[in-house]
Amino acid sequence: MDIEKKINQLRLELQQHNYNYYVLDKPEVSDYKFDMLLEELQELEEKHPEFKDPNSPTQRVGGEVTKNFKTVQHDYRMYSLSNSYSKEEMEEWEVRVKKLADGEVEYTCELKYDGASISLTYENGELLRAVTRGDGIQGDEVTANIKTIKSVPLKLKGDYPQRFDIRGEIVLPYEGFAKMNAERVEQGEEPYANPRNTASGSLKLQDSAEVAKRPLECLLYSIVGENLSFKTQYEGLQKAREWGFKVPKEAELAKSTDEVMNFINYWDENRHDLPYETDGVVIKVNNLRQQEELGFTAKSPRWAMAYKFKAEQAETLLESITYQVGRTGAITPVANLKAVQLAGTTVKRASLHNADQIEKLDIREGDKVFVEKGGEIIPKIVGVNFKERDPDSKPTQYIQNCPECGTELVREDGEALHYCLNAAGCPPQVVGRIQHFISRKAMDIEGLGGETVALLVRENLIENYADLYELKKEQILPLERMAEKSAENLIAGIEASKTVPYERVLFALGIRFVGETVAKTLAKRFTSITALENASQEELENVNEIGVRIAESVVDFFGIEKNRNLIERLKNYGLQLELSEEDLEGKSDKLQGKTFVISGVFEKVSRKELKKLIEDNGGKVTGSISGNTDYLVAGENMGPSKLTKAEKLGTKIISENEFLDMV
Repeated sequence: MDIEKKINQLRLELQQHNYNYYVLDKPEVSDYKFDMLLEELQELEEKHPEFKDPNSPTQRVGGEVTKNFKTVQHDYRMYSLSNSYSKEEMEEWEVRVKKLADGEVEYTCELKYDGASISLTYENGELLRAVTRGDGIQGDEVTANIKTIKSVPLKLKGDYPQRFDIRGEIVLPYEGFAKMNAERVEQGEEPYANPRNTASGSLKLQDSAEVAKRPLECLLYSIVGENLSFKTQYEGLQKAREWGFKVPKEAELAKSTDEVMNFINYWDENRHDLPYETDGVVIKVNNLRQQEELGFTAKSPRWAMAYKFKAEQAETLLESITYQVGRTGAITPVANLKAVQLAGTTVKRASLHNADQIEKLDIREGDKVFVEKGGEIIPKIVGVNFKERDPDSKPTQYIQNCPECGTELVREDGEALHYCLNAAGCPPQVVGRIQHFISRKAMDIEGLGGETVALLVRENLIENYADLYELKKEQILPLERMAEKSAENLIAGIEASKTVPYERVLFALGIRFVGETVAKTLAKRFTSITALENASQEELENVNEIGVRIAESVVDFFGIEKNRNLIERLKNYGLQLELSEEDLEGKSDKLQGKTFVISGVFEKVSRKELKKLIEDNGGKVTGSISGNTDYLVAGENMGPSKLTKAEKLGTKIISENEFLDMV
């Protein structure tokens, strides 16, 4: 037989056996037979390197060492989900969904597995790359490690799209986790704390051969891409199975909140029978057209909700309450606890949120308290065991002065938090603002970390983020743990940050309430920092998704002379403080002050492109028709309720071509 033909035949045979064993749980050959076939293929590939294939079954054994994981931007953003904890919250979500979506709404209910999120990109049926969730916009490429996971197909079968992303969770089954820990204990090593953290840590191991030794699995649940061949989430799950992915079979369709709650209640009782950790249920609007219509908030899809199972709880001693100062001057009280095991981790601290929370629960030092770890990463105190309270204990008196600089704290009307207003002289605020400036989503200055920032401030080398651009290698070389090469890298990283685009520089400035998404919105509307600095509060409030609170904060920031001086210095250092010509291309104010609703399917441009065209030309897109809607852009198969409401309110209805003529 022709050697190439024999190699390809062995690869196909091994891929099928792998799929039968790790995805279907129905092996058709013995482990010995599989190993013999794999060995035969390895020998042939070694003798004939001209037939090398990076997605051959032999490439799963690992061995590739990655010292620095490359940062990769996701083709499609990975959003986080909003959480719900009760039937009432689910019903409120359903009301919002039905208000915005046309037609009958059906839901897909899926178990929410507790692992490490991953995005796999396939091109022409082969695994192209695997990227961690990261910040949702970009993550670390961990392809070599993911290839070692047997339930991840390296090549697909069937009618798959030319290119798409599929999202899922890397999990460690209970059985495999127990076996790993038993081996570690036998070798005199500390056991791992829980499956989730172990799975997450595995993705960043430098040696993929070590990853290959861990019994990780990949459970897939969401496909994103252009021109997909299915119309619902449930169909997408079925397609993914056909292409070769391991997709949990517990998913069910539901017509109402009652049916959703039946699914939730069943699995809340029976989840411990599953082979993996799960902490809730994800409910998605099933129809993909309705999903597109509902769209996203700044952080989450409007068409999905995570219902979290009842949190685990433990009782422990509250030893002390301390207070942290954030970069904005916000004071956060922290409970320091006697260490206690909770949801597989050791808990020593918990958030107390604010003065109101302390007063409401009547929390005091020396109390026995109930600690809960639910949807939040940081545990919280949910109650006090009053039977155990010392009769001589005194109510907690919230601090009146900043614990770091002694400045009297201020609490504005309607604010939950106390603030220290000594922005220029309070050490944690000074350090925190610079740390925010250099952070990954902001300036992302290579070679400069949070500890180094604190050291530079402590050594009086910098007082603000503009000072970074005046640092010299000779100044930082004498610092602790600073060698010649690391000093050069730090200076080079600061210089390279001058090319970071305007919207990220705007986010880096640390204006209160101006997060990553708001910074992008402001940069689109006010295309230079000068234009933003001169904008009135009214002009700011007229921008889509910019409310009174954000507008006030922006005006206040530029109203401070020190901040204006910092901006001027950053301009002089050459930072990008306006949109480039490339960014400005296709943008105008033609649609300024106009509000649009998009509904239906379009021929020339997608709904996503329509939305971008409206926003790039100064318009605003909303999900539902109201008296403030100027235009309804109507496509094919438009929902009847939107059409009826538009006609009733006298909203102007325009076609795709009529809209394109406007821009």
